[in-house]
Amino acid sequence: MNPQIVLIVISFYFLLLFLISWFTSRKVTAETFFTGDRQSPWFLVAFGMIGASLSGVTFISVPGEVGNSNFYYFQVVLGYTLGYFTIAKVLLPLYYRLNLVSIYSYLEDRFGFWSYKTGAFFFILSRTLGSSLRVFLVASVLQLILFDSLGIPFWVSVLITVALIWIYTHRGGIKTVVWTDTLQTFFMLASVVVCIKLVGDELGFSGVMDYFQRVSEDPRSDIFNWDWKAGTNFFKQFISGAFITIVMTGLDQDMMQKNLTCRNIGDAQKNMFWFTIILVIVNLLFLGLGVMLYLYAETNGISIPARTDELFPMLATQHFSAFAGIIFVLGITAAAYSSADSTLTALTTSFCIDFLEIERKYPQEKRVAIRKKVHLAFTLVMFVAILIFHWINDQSVINSVFVVAGYTYGPLLGLYSFGLFTKWNVKDRIVPYLAVAAPTLTFIISSNSEDWFWGYKFGFEALILNGLLMFLGLYLFRKKS
Repeated sequence: MNPQIVLIVISFYFLLLFLISWFTSRKVTAETFFTGDRQSPWFLVAFGMIGASLSGVTFISVPGEVGNSNFYYFQVVLGYTLGYFTIAKVLLPLYYRLNLVSIYSYLEDRFGFWSYKTGAFFFILSRTLGSSLRVFLVASVLQLILFDSLGIPFWVSVLITVALIWIYTHRGGIKTVVWTDTLQTFFMLASVVVCIKLVGDELGFSGVMDYFQRVSEDPRSDIFNWDWKAGTNFFKQFISGAFITIVMTGLDQDMMQKNLTCRNIGDAQKNMFWFTIILVIVNLLFLGLGVMLYLYAETNGISIPARTDELFPMLATQHFSAFAGIIFVLGITAAAYSSADSTLTALTTSFCIDFLEIERKYPQEKRVAIRKKVHLAFTLVMFVAILIFHWINDQSVINSVFVVAGYTYGPLLGLYSFGLFTKWNVKDRIVPYLAVAAPTLTFIISSNSEDWFWGYKFGFEALILNGLLMFLGLYLFRKKS
């Protein structure tokens, strides 16, 4: 694929982002970066959250993963619906009632200082690792189709990537992100729909029903796995999907910060409802595209890459038409930045509010300068983390993201569950130790589960075990009075 064309497409895309950034950054206050002045239209938040939730992982890794595990990932997606319902009915009313900027402030009110700091720390750890994995995936693709041909090394291309994100978010913050995420979601979804149409034409599909029939007849479209020992068993995947959603959206400052920019709780819940419906449909589209990509490769005698994450990029840039390649580049670029920009904003918000306590300790005139330094620092942290994943990653990124989440979000799941569903208090100073012990024990148990539990293999449900161990620890160290 012509690298000059790729460069023109990406440059045009960023001009749009910078234009939105300029428009949304006018007349901002110190609080606008964190709250968006709580004036975001709910339908914009709902649509933009699609792109932030899916990111480059869904765009590239989900279609490729179809060759490894069929449509089993859709079992996780079905579990998402239960998770989002829980967020809308339990967590969002709590956050709006307490008028929170950082959702981890709840832990301070409920348990105390150390619980609060522990929750915020595990969010920062979780989001830094998870988002860096996502950006790493997309940066690798852009390296393959653009920067290698220009002679630019990977570390330089990643530096350019994170620098561009910093430029268009450093002033407007979450207000800018709500609007840029909307644009990015549009390009991402338009890209996958156009790719499905173009690949379908190449395979001789005619009409929507033919698409549906041909994909559903392929053995890779099998959705349900009832083998209780397998990591992809339906009940494991469904329940894990619900809990993954609760922790990676409902207990995640990044995702909740967008919801908290809505005008009221009613708008936030409408946002969550429509977002859920669209997300399920979109994931099904990506899985269907995966089957079509494998059919295309088999029909044309194209070898499947050893890393299935590379299948879609390889076909789009080396075998599809120039137009399809451009559409792919536009989609993958949108996917890259829809997740990373909001992550940097959320990490900055959490650190400023939860650790620096910027609203309590610093006068108004100093807050903007402090926030800008923190924002730049997290940009550099993400840069380093992406380079580390580049050196060590050796598996499908969709699995890596959820494996990481299982260990880093577990303590948050246990803390919030204990706070919401019990009336006990805890020995606050012991909470950080419990938050380290729970994922450590989870790792030991899941690593030996096949030997200890008659062949049972842990999948994404390691997150549930982690949260349960944290909950149990809090119960054992609860205050008796």
